[in-house]
Amino acid sequence: MQNNITFLSSPAGDNPAGEPRPLLGVSRSATGRRWLARPHDERLALAHAQRGGLPELVGRVLAARGVDLDQAEDFLGPTLKRFLPDPHALLDMQAAAEHLADAVRRGRRLAVFGDYDVDGATSSALLVRFFRAVGADIQAYIPDRINEGYGPNAPALLRLREAGVDLVITVDCGVTSFEPLAAAAQAGLEVIVVDHHKAEPALPTARAVVNPNRLDETVTDRLGTLAAVGVSFLLVVAVNRVLRANGWYANRAEPDLMGWLDLVALGTVCDVVPLVGLNRALVAQGLKVMSRRNNVGLAALADVAGINERMDAYHAGYILGPRVNAGGRVGRADLGTRLLSTEDPVEARELAAQLHTLNAERRAIEALVLEEAIAMVEAQASTDPLTDAGALVIAGAGWHPGVIGIVASRLKERYGVPACVVALEGGIGKASGRSVRGIDLGSAVIAARQAGLLMAGGGHAMAAGFTVAEDRLADLRAFLADRIAQQTAGQGPLVPALHLDGVVSVRGASADLLGHITRLGPFGTGNSEPRLAVADARIVRADVVGGNHVRCILSSADGARLKAIAFRAMDEDLGPALLNHGGRPMHLAGTLRADRWNGAEGVQLTIDDAALPGAS
Repeated sequence: MQNNITFLSSPAGDNPAGEPRPLLGVSRSATGRRWLARPHDERLALAHAQRGGLPELVGRVLAARGVDLDQAEDFLGPTLKRFLPDPHALLDMQAAAEHLADAVRRGRRLAVFGDYDVDGATSSALLVRFFRAVGADIQAYIPDRINEGYGPNAPALLRLREAGVDLVITVDCGVTSFEPLAAAAQAGLEVIVVDHHKAEPALPTARAVVNPNRLDETVTDRLGTLAAVGVSFLLVVAVNRVLRANGWYANRAEPDLMGWLDLVALGTVCDVVPLVGLNRALVAQGLKVMSRRNNVGLAALADVAGINERMDAYHAGYILGPRVNAGGRVGRADLGTRLLSTEDPVEARELAAQLHTLNAERRAIEALVLEEAIAMVEAQASTDPLTDAGALVIAGAGWHPGVIGIVASRLKERYGVPACVVALEGGIGKASGRSVRGIDLGSAVIAARQAGLLMAGGGHAMAAGFTVAEDRLADLRAFLADRIAQQTAGQGPLVPALHLDGVVSVRGASADLLGHITRLGPFGTGNSEPRLAVADARIVRADVVGGNHVRCILSSADGARLKAIAFRAMDEDLGPALLNHGGRPMHLAGTLRADRWNGAEGVQLTIDDAALPGAS
């Protein structure tokens, strides 16, 4: 294996300009990116391999991910015993847990008010399942994305109060909902906020505000990257402890909290938070639970999506998550929460089928909006270089608000800069933004709101949402460009780059190599899936499948063969490059995945990029 794998370091001294040399000489690939070897400490990599008895590959990837020697064991085998903190370390957690436990004992009517994305749906379903299990009366309320927008709104809260609800728990929202929560308090409705988005110096009116990203919080460095469902799980642990201490389980079974880690894993992966520390442990253990298919909603969704193998972070993030999200994007906002919280197999199958259909509708809408957005970006780039923009802010009338977040993610991936996509209607724009590593988009959006440029807005480092008047878009673009310039001062312009963990031959892309790579999972933000370059591969067959994917068979001079596929490749220059290779060897970049078919298991390369040798 070592003969087939070469890892290249990129010392700045290799080139007079002080920039790392492009890997395999690729300074401009088919997707317009510069290939760079992922930096790592060679001595640390070697130490990992020697101390842990690990293959050199694993040692190098661990070093590139910033894993110290004393962290390797926990990284490769993360456990909740090691990482789960005392929930009471969070400010207001004890008050929230005691108040909720008291509400359970007194039979008060509860409601969870969640966001309409996967993190909100999993958080809501987790609380619904827990409080029902301990005998509480609880319902879920998920606001409509278009008619109500993100977060708590006064009319909805007041309707809950009129329906007899005494206490509302907001999840994945609420920390900046000052006016709605003040209205709720005035109406006699108690609120506990459970959120993870960046807070402001002032906190909303609430019985408790549990958020690791409060400005006065002392555990942000350890727990600040939790998704809302992670914070919700800590709340459940805390409430459960109080109920246990008060004898609540003397005559009833105590719920198995670990059995709901599948929800925690799904929400954590889909919210694109760093999979390090506690998040990594939650996802690693939650994926084990998910594979047991005990949640009838998730099992039904896996069935309708055609998943017939052990589920991992890829299935959670790219197959299950988009379907859970589909209800909030183009259908009924509460479908995801209902699916994940139901115990009725018949209802689960019906809801799963609806979400599967809505996901197909979402994809069609997304494709149209993406096409228009790319045309706008290209027109804008003809006069203003993308690297000078700070962030793309693309607006269009009639765009469906339910797909703008996905389109923003696609633009960010395509151009390598933060992207905000704005759906305009009646002079008002609802926007969603996605960022790149090293740029905190959420803080920039919050600053824009505080500066009076936005009607509403918030988020975290990698994602944000806001509402803006159409006539303030130009001012907003300038403001974001300035804020991002401040964040990136001294870093030079944003140049699209593809960071690779090494170079492998077609023969080297083996099942043995894949087995070592799998040990490094779960993969996601903060622990990206190792991406390799397959050098000098010949494409002996390439054809379009599924409308815009390109399927390939690769070979090498020594006769080795490898399956490969490039998803959505026909939407960009990658697809034509693969189809029109002219028989010449190519360098291909991507990730190795298991290829399971008819009971056999092989290896397949998922292609992210391609280049001819010597491309520049």
